[in-house]
Amino acid sequence: MSLSIPVSEIVEQNNNPLLGKHTSWGRILLGDIATIQNGCALASSQFSKDGDMPLIRIRDVGKEETDTKYSGEYDEAYVVKPGDLLVGMDGDFNCARWRGPRGLLNQRVCRIKLTSDVYHPKLLDYVLPGYLKAINDNTSSVTVKHLSSKSIAEIPLPLPPTDQQQLIVAEIEKQFSRLDEAVAGLKRVKGNLKRYKASVLKAAVEGKLTEQWRKAHPDVETGAALLKRILAEQKKKWEEKNPGKKYKEPVAPDTSNLPRLPEGWVWATPEMLAQYEDNAICAGPFGTIFKAKDFRPEGIPIIFLRHISPGKYLTHKPGFMDKNKWIDLFQPYSVYGGELLITKLREPPGISAIYPFNIGPAMVTPDVMKMSVNNRIAEPRFLMYYFNSQVSLRTAAELAFGTTRLRLTLPIFRQLPVPVPPLVEQRIIVDEVERRLSVAEEIDAVIDTNLKRAERLRQAVLCNAFKGKLLLEVQKNLFRGE
Repeated sequence: MSLSIPVSEIVEQNNNPLLGKHTSWGRILLGDIATIQNGCALASSQFSKDGDMPLIRIRDVGKEETDTKYSGEYDEAYVVKPGDLLVGMDGDFNCARWRGPRGLLNQRVCRIKLTSDVYHPKLLDYVLPGYLKAINDNTSSVTVKHLSSKSIAEIPLPLPPTDQQQLIVAEIEKQFSRLDEAVAGLKRVKGNLKRYKASVLKAAVEGKLTEQWRKAHPDVETGAALLKRILAEQKKKWEEKNPGKKYKEPVAPDTSNLPRLPEGWVWATPEMLAQYEDNAICAGPFGTIFKAKDFRPEGIPIIFLRHISPGKYLTHKPGFMDKNKWIDLFQPYSVYGGELLITKLREPPGISAIYPFNIGPAMVTPDVMKMSVNNRIAEPRFLMYYFNSQVSLRTAAELAFGTTRLRLTLPIFRQLPVPVPPLVEQRIIVDEVERRLSVAEEIDAVIDTNLKRAERLRQAVLCNAFKGKLLLEVQKNLFRGE
């Protein structure tokens, strides 16, 4: 849906300082000083990755490139040049200067071109996002929010005198440059932490964290002996329960191209490490059974890709299934606590988290796999850390298929090679990994707090600029000769 109230009314009723102005300033409608050009509708049959002309779609606003090209004929009037101001007209209403090469303006993206010199282009860049967000916040929607060029044209921009605009822009950029430098430093540390976490997982699943432990404990039951014993017990129990039926032996992985494991470790597969029961490894039901109309505002939670982060189960943006229908059809696809959740899609696929205990049952969707681990063979947290390691993610990406998005299928996942240390060593590895990662997480949390603080400071700079306070400080400094 589109906006149903005048933009001027939003500005008048809104207390957001990003929409404010100094009392001595007037306002001017964006449509009076600029043209708002809507993008053109192009035949999707001409879209490809290897076409002739970059195609700028909604998802490309704010980026430096686009992965979609267009091969058909087009009107030069819709060619976007570097530096053009673009606005996405669906979803979040993002705006940004285009930083990529010449491209085509696709539908649902518009270009704003100033036609008057009464407004500084960079001041427009700083002012516009706050108004677009206010419009977005006041636009109701069942599915996707839509922005019209009419609403953009009706935005009442604050209008400082032209000589003051230059001073305001210069002071904003001066203060932003300091914040940018601090943020860049924080992001460098965050990047180093990400690499450190990856190196911890790599060392863990290659056995380097427990090298000294293995030397001091040579007599523990090996992974191979453990696996053989538990699988034999499992087979015997099954045959006793199902006399006359043939037991399906789990298939061992092909180790011909796999690296050599530490002493006492053995290669296995998720199929060998899962509980021997129906749906121990499965994904959610497909759309023929499970449909969007089954969603409810409350009931049994539904697990989507967005709920799985490496090592963490997330609960934001929940969806729900009707409890009665879940009882009738979907319990086999559900988790109750302690199961592994693995993504079939994502970049890369194969990311894993553990479903928490004590929060009740939930159901996986077709893009998410669940694995009920046989904890007599494997520690679920060890498997989670292995699946999240670059070692496993690279293997999963190599075996997955797909052109635009890689997909890790159930048959592929069931046969992924997984290293199995002695059970006691798995637990020691988990403890050591979590000890090291907890320190990194604490540092990461401090960085995130400071990044949020930097963003608040950035918003405060803009608020002060639009209220005229920043200009007042500049004028005081000029008077002092600073």
